[in-house]
Amino acid sequence: MTRIAIIGSGFGGIAAAVRLTQAGFSDLVLFEKSDDVGGVWRENTYPGAACDVPSHLYSLSFAPKADWSRRFAPQAEIHSYLRDVARDFGVLRHIRFGTEVLGAAFDDDTGTWRLDLAGGAEHEADVLITATGQLSRPSTPAIVGLDRFEGTAFHSAEWDHDHDLTGERVAVLGTGASAIQFVPAIAPRTRSLTVFQRSAPYVLAKPDRAYRGRATQAFARVPGLLRLSREGNYLSNELRSLGFNTEPRLLFAHRAAYRRHLRASVPDPVLREKLTPTDPLGCKRILLSNDWYAALQLPHVDVVTDGIAEVRPRSVVTADGTEREVDTIILGTGFAATEFLAPMRITGRGGRDLHEQWRDGASAYLGTVVPGFPNLFVLYGPNTNLGHNSILVMLEAQVGWVVQAVRALAEGRVRRLEVRRDVAEAFDAWVQERVGHTVFAGGCRSWYLTESGRNTQNWPASTLTFRRRLRRLRLEEFEPAPVPVAGGARAQD
Repeated sequence: MTRIAIIGSGFGGIAAAVRLTQAGFSDLVLFEKSDDVGGVWRENTYPGAACDVPSHLYSLSFAPKADWSRRFAPQAEIHSYLRDVARDFGVLRHIRFGTEVLGAAFDDDTGTWRLDLAGGAEHEADVLITATGQLSRPSTPAIVGLDRFEGTAFHSAEWDHDHDLTGERVAVLGTGASAIQFVPAIAPRTRSLTVFQRSAPYVLAKPDRAYRGRATQAFARVPGLLRLSREGNYLSNELRSLGFNTEPRLLFAHRAAYRRHLRASVPDPVLREKLTPTDPLGCKRILLSNDWYAALQLPHVDVVTDGIAEVRPRSVVTADGTEREVDTIILGTGFAATEFLAPMRITGRGGRDLHEQWRDGASAYLGTVVPGFPNLFVLYGPNTNLGHNSILVMLEAQVGWVVQAVRALAEGRVRRLEVRRDVAEAFDAWVQERVGHTVFAGGCRSWYLTESGRNTQNWPASTLTFRRRLRRLRLEEFEPAPVPVAGGARAQD
């Protein structure tokens, strides 16, 4: 019997649990620190939260949903979808809610993983799968005085729904993917709203619309129609890989669309200049919104491009010395994306510390396995993020590969799976060389990069390439060399 531990119950954790149980592995447990499934879609409940990938594509291939309310689903609906999948596929019975994993250590003698749980308990597993994602830990900027602010302050991923913003003077720090959604949602009810912008994002019109009853009925009743919509969205997005990863000049259509959207939305040339990006298109995440520019033109909304010098008990002071009194500060400052698997401590073979091994930037073979850490599989790991398509395509490719790996272990074809260091290093060299020629290497400062400038987040090729690389597990890429074990454990029926 192969014992499997999965950390996290977002898309990755749920997909892994479903596919593993379908393959016959029932001795598995998902550890979830919260009291519900959902990952980032459980945590990010800020006003206006929604997906920027079409709903039919931002869903699991084995669990299509015909009755999405909109072409781009809102947060609550995606969270509900994940709850439904976990229930319908029998995942809930495997989840230990309210159980945080503090760390995990590989035992060289037994070849197993020992998980340290909050409260002092332990759990032992043959296979460890982490599904904590890249966007799970909110990032707080190092601004002088922020911790001494006497008003209300919170991160967008930890929204304070008990705090009423009506009639308040609100400061928003950041203009990323979250801010462009919640600012339009809260702006009308504030007394004043100041948006502190470090760099202007590229914002395209969002081709969103509500699905009418006839459309959802057709998706449910007409054979192949929902799959056709999904595949059409996938292929349309996949074509953009050429612009992101091969020749940035091929993004000319996106550049033209952005310019048209900005010109049509912002007639004031002074404000339009503030909102014009200076970074290359695609170097940072391209955003979608139909109401961001309109919100910034409300009479009580101000966009400030001067850097923040400090936060005082009741105000924010910029580098030019201007002091603005505020009642609430909302941090739209993103996540500590490059700090993979933190704050857990992961210890591999010979007592090696994973974060120490990754001190110069995380890397993993195929974004999934790390030399020195046998039977550890990382979902949505280093260099698996995308700028052009749905991350769920990448996750499902990883999950399929992990199922093959677990089957090899369970059938006794290998004693343990540890990727060869030379294989991992050659792959990492290929990734870093390729990513250096992508749009992500345009010279901007983004959450894709470590402090040293290493890109640990993005996949520098098409998802077709990634899926092809993970189609078949190659045991020759692992060491120690595969050693047959007589009478090895098999998957449960």
